[in-house]
Amino acid sequence: MSEPITLNVGGKLYTTSLSTLTSFPDSMLGAMFSGKIPTKKDSQGNCFIDRDGKIFRYILNFLRTSHLDLPEDFQEMSLLRREVDFYQIQPLIEALQEKEVELSKAEKNAMLNITLDQKTQTVHFTVREAPQIYSLSSSNMEVFSAHIFSTSCLFLKLLGSKLYYCFNGNLSSISSYLQDPNHLTLDWVASVEGLPEEEYTRQNLKRLWVVPDNKQINSFQVFVEEVLKIAMSDGFCIDSSHPHTSDFMNNKIIRLIRYK
Repeated sequence: MSEPITLNVGGKLYTTSLSTLTSFPDSMLGAMFSGKIPTKKDSQGNCFIDRDGKIFRYILNFLRTSHLDLPEDFQEMSLLRREVDFYQIQPLIEALQEKEVELSKAEKNAMLNITLDQKTQTVHFTVREAPQIYSLSSSNMEVFSAHIFSTSCLFLKLLGSKLYYCFNGNLSSISSYLQDPNHLTLDWVASVEGLPEEEYTRQNLKRLWVVPDNKQINSFQVFVEEVLKIAMSDGFCIDSSHPHTSDFMNNKIIRLIRYK
């Protein structure tokens, strides 16, 4: 083996050998460490690559073993795909394509379960009637909660790309709230007539929107309709052991299944 060499990839240090880095001469790393492309150095004299440091571990392990080994709960496939495309290691590109096909097959049969809850609560707020004249007001507000479980991580990501929270004047994808790949909990409120916009922020009240239709979800009926639309476009159908579509609006548990 050749002498060890230390790389700084996006601030994360890796130590390997020159022979490992040049094991695929036609790749980006092969060109960089054979002298075809100049390399940069960090302040410690280590070769610096301005790419994702965390993902590089999978790239380097492939160079060492010729196998693409990913954790069972790996959730950064799109990022890995971009990094693999940058390094242009052809056998790794092919291995990633095979892995994606494998994951796609595993995702074909899936179950989607949604538990709904709704309550009414009173919200108190101040209304500015004139300069320096305020009055205290209150109104009933519908509060919604949806607990979503799916055996398909990809479907929850799809759902996360369609539903957005409206908070503090901005829309943000609910995918950023997806901490568990199989579970998602949504909490939101319906718009309240007369409630000033700043009160939603002050009282930490989120509203829910579906894009690209730019439709606000102010009722469970609209929520169920939109989720059904997204789920059925992804191959899900109604579980015959659970309520018929026409009865969905009156039930708090919804189950859909997908067989491919």
